Amino acid sequence: MNIRDAKQEIKNTLRAYHRRDSAGRCLFPAVRQRPILLMGPPGIGKTAILEQAAAEAGVGLVSYTMTHHTRQSAIGLPHIESRTFQGREFQVTEYTLSEIVASVYACMERTGQQEGILFIDEINCVSETLAPTMLQFLQNKTFGSHKIPDGWLIVAAGNPPGYNRSVREFDVVTLDRVREIDIEADLAVWMDYARQKRVHGAILSYLTIHEDQFYQVRQTPAGASFVTARGWEDLSELLQGYEALGLPVTEAQVGQYLRNEDTARGFAGYYRLYRKYGEAYGIPELLDGTAADLSEQAALARSGSFDERFTVVNLVLDSLNGWFFRARQSDRAVSALHGALSAFRLFLRDREDCECLEAFLQGRRDALRVKETAGLLTQEALADETWVLERLETYRLELLAGHVRDKEAGFSRLKTLFQQEVDSRAGLVEAVRGRLDRAFSFLAEAFGDGQEMILFVSALTRGDAAMDFISLHGCGAYLQYSGKLLYREREVELQEACRAALEEGGR
Repeated sequence: MNIRDAKQEIKNTLRAYHRRDSAGRCLFPAVRQRPILLMGPPGIGKTAILEQAAAEAGVGLVSYTMTHHTRQSAIGLPHIESRTFQGREFQVTEYTLSEIVASVYACMERTGQQEGILFIDEINCVSETLAPTMLQFLQNKTFGSHKIPDGWLIVAAGNPPGYNRSVREFDVVTLDRVREIDIEADLAVWMDYARQKRVHGAILSYLTIHEDQFYQVRQTPAGASFVTARGWEDLSELLQGYEALGLPVTEAQVGQYLRNEDTARGFAGYYRLYRKYGEAYGIPELLDGTAADLSEQAALARSGSFDERFTVVNLVLDSLNGWFFRARQSDRAVSALHGALSAFRLFLRDREDCECLEAFLQGRRDALRVKETAGLLTQEALADETWVLERLETYRLELLAGHVRDKEAGFSRLKTLFQQEVDSRAGLVEAVRGRLDRAFSFLAEAFGDGQEMILFVSALTRGDAAMDFISLHGCGAYLQYSGKLLYREREVELQEACRAALEEGGR
């Protein structure tokens, strides 16, 4: 199973386990709520999908890596208590609350979420003294004498023995009490994720050409040689950070993330070419309409090698994607600001003047602080609300500077200021639309409707931000070329069907 399907399975499991009747009773027996055991190679995103699944399902999340824990921290510390049995007093050993179970309760209090996911990573790499405790945990959903609260799905993750020498095999008794999901690296799934996370364009371009280099783990006489999805994503952050600072990226630095000599060397060389082509073609100038001669650049691209033509398409996509994300962020932020102003309009009804905007602002700041502390906000939601608060504070200061106190006049002024944001968004939309049209014009002149155009249209179709923009604001060229692409796909399917029918008839 790929990582995307595994995430959906976790979300489906949450829904199934949390079904309740009209009286609020759980319909799925607790004793049948098996923990999920994710088994797969390292660095493919097992931890990331748990964070995404919890956020998308609106439940809490507590994560632990068991290699960092001792038996005492997992099950609690022993202490002596007096107990009376059949008239006689005995000294018995009990345990303090497990640190892990305590963290679940703390998450419930902090977030108000009574349901969630308890994620235990590297569960089959624990010490010998902790191994029995992990087996008890998977079988009985307890740490020591402390039970995991109802409503919490247990998800554990581990690496198969081939990837880690310290792993322990689970016995049949344990495996019969869990749902094991085997996960494999899948480049196509990761590429969709990478586009959404804005992984560096050079990495996306390189992996499209060199699919076999996406994920590699093997032992060599010199030691482990490996390249993982985590490595590519972390390398992307380095590339973007160094480029922003104007710092050079060396093969040695690439090798710190891609721990396979051939892959590190290959990507480092490609990255230098990617940067070189980016400077030679001046993609930003081509797209914003300030390039001196589009025809000259198109001819240069047309005469290039396969790798060069392919890289040019990806440079165009990389530049466009930045604008698509800006447009989506603007759409989201302006919509959030409109909602805030609508809420302020209701808040204003029972107030004497618009100076109450300060109190309204303080209330939203307090609410934001609570939600942020409780971990109830996605990064996007946090960024949107922060921007809204900044704009409203600017508006408040403008009302003060203009000595506007009357609430009707004040709100009218706020509407005028908001319209400026709407106009700014419209200007951004036009800027993006112009760049998209010029991208199609350039690629059409350079490559016609050949494989490079197919690559471009296919990448737009797979990009969430690109399709959000095209769906909202349209693009005639996209409809034209995507229609041709669909026609070709159907033509190929028809040819294959005819070929199959002929072969069947000749038998």
